[in-house]
Amino acid sequence: MDKERKKALAAEYVLSERPAGVFRLVHVESGKSFVGTAPDVNAMKNRLLFQLKMGSNWIKPLQNDWNEYGEDAFRYEVLELFTPPEDGMYNLKKELERMEFEWLERLQPYGDKGYNKPPHDS
Repeated sequence: MDKERKKALAAEYVLSERPAGVFRLVHVESGKSFVGTAPDVNAMKNRLLFQLKMGSNWIKPLQNDWNEYGEDAFRYEVLELFTPPEDGMYNLKKELERMEFEWLERLQPYGDKGYNKPPHDS
């Protein structure tokens, strides 16, 4: 690929919209899941799968299950995509935190049900 084509592809990538939202990686048989958010859920899928395949994921129980059951035992799902408001006024980090909180409340992926750390008791 020539330099100009590479430059054009890089510029196109920078300008492209990436889907921000909430995702989960679920162990299909047990139903245990990890719920998180990302400014680019597609890139997060690639990152998670790469880390797990390399044995370097930061969530040790998830890594252990991946090592034991293999890639085919897991499914990556996008639970919700962020839709920017029409006025364009938003803070993506805060919006993703709000969305994640709602999904964590709904799914409760803690202990035997998941890989997320439970919220601290108040």
